[in-house]
Amino acid sequence: MSTALDATDKLFFDRPDATLERDAATRLTAKALADADDGELFLEYRESEAISLDDGRIRSASFDTTLGFGLRAVANEATGYAHSGELTEDALARAATTVGAVTSGHHGTISEAPPGSNARLYTDANPLAAMPFATRTGILAEIDAYARARDSRVKQVMASITGEFQAVQIIRADGSRVADLRPLVRLNVSVVVESEGRRESGSYGTGGRYAYDRLIDPATWHLAVDEALRTALVALDARPAPAGEMPIVLGAGWPGILLHEAIGHGLEGDFNRKGTSAFAGLMGKRIAAPGVTVVDDGTLPDRRGSLTVDDEGTPTGRCTLIEDGILTGYLQDRLNARLMGVRPTGNGRRQSYAHAPMPRMTNTIMLNGTHSTEDMIRSTKRGLYAVNFGGGSVDITSGKFVFSASEAYMIEDGKITAPVKGATLIGNGPEALKRVEMIGTDMALDPGVGTCGKNGQGVPVGVGQPTLKISGLTVGGTAT
Repeated sequence: MSTALDATDKLFFDRPDATLERDAATRLTAKALADADDGELFLEYRESEAISLDDGRIRSASFDTTLGFGLRAVANEATGYAHSGELTEDALARAATTVGAVTSGHHGTISEAPPGSNARLYTDANPLAAMPFATRTGILAEIDAYARARDSRVKQVMASITGEFQAVQIIRADGSRVADLRPLVRLNVSVVVESEGRRESGSYGTGGRYAYDRLIDPATWHLAVDEALRTALVALDARPAPAGEMPIVLGAGWPGILLHEAIGHGLEGDFNRKGTSAFAGLMGKRIAAPGVTVVDDGTLPDRRGSLTVDDEGTPTGRCTLIEDGILTGYLQDRLNARLMGVRPTGNGRRQSYAHAPMPRMTNTIMLNGTHSTEDMIRSTKRGLYAVNFGGGSVDITSGKFVFSASEAYMIEDGKITAPVKGATLIGNGPEALKRVEMIGTDMALDPGVGTCGKNGQGVPVGVGQPTLKISGLTVGGTAT
């Protein structure tokens, strides 16, 4: 991590306009946390940009740079947090006074610093600095031309490229430091098609923690356009979805977002420590059908949800949450791990320096089973094959979820038949886990577009799963 430390030192302490010295930052952090149970100084520098094209023209282009710190002190369950976009000794001293209020009268013993790590899961390079701006806008124009040339029914093309470079350094009370350099890029393409007066749209996105050169590779953006166009054309032929309870076959990859929302949030440590999760108190108990194994893995190279270290400085890992249907673990940050008497899992995450960390998912994945997709389809008399999802929501306490399927097909007499639109899947996360009947061998990760929201904070995440069959979920549809 020495390279990352050197690079972040230059950003935070050795800038031409820097007024905060590293020794002062270390000294003030130690003073602020003298009576705390835990805490850290989180320094962040971020560059971000977004370029969008609509109907052959660049409609917007933005670039932003942020620099700041967040100082946290923890006493028992209480957290004192102060942040500032002014990286100066005076600002840090004021923050230290503010967070000190939470430790007044408290005499804690500061928790041991996280173990070090020499792992690197992605490049240190800043993607925004590695390629001329004109190259990125040029690719968006090529995407527009390519999509229109693919099919005469294309009436509108929208495309965007976004990228960011985040540099963080975390300083603890004992003076230990850890740093990380995090690139993140994304490409999105949306296509509107029209035929016989009917308009439909399709979209596709991809990205990860790497440089822009992967996104501008023709193979990458051709795939994005082709998939957006394909789903739009499928929608042109879609009929209204039926309503009622029926078996559901979920496609591999992005449909794992249902797993993320309906199950993953309920396995985060804070909800379970407070007893508000539907899974609270069930450690070691069967909560899913045999064969269901779910992990959260922050160590996958170049993935959108991966982190070399989390936002508390703990190296990420592979945490098994459910093994063969048995609940075996929760996702933990440092605060909740300490209060629950377990080890942190490297899942302490925050949106920015202005936010305190909390337990969050990274890449949440259901592992492979033994069945083929063909067997799942053949075994279904009448049901729904949900290939892709749009938005959804879940109630953590009850586990109830609602998801809209952006691409789905009817299964009739063991065969995939007509595409349908307007299908909404309604169910209960714990109950859905127990209704998993068949798990495929084709586990796939999402293309790299996930963003997870919790308590007003958004962080990049990944999901994955094989094709799987659930014996019955309620489908909300519009067919009469």
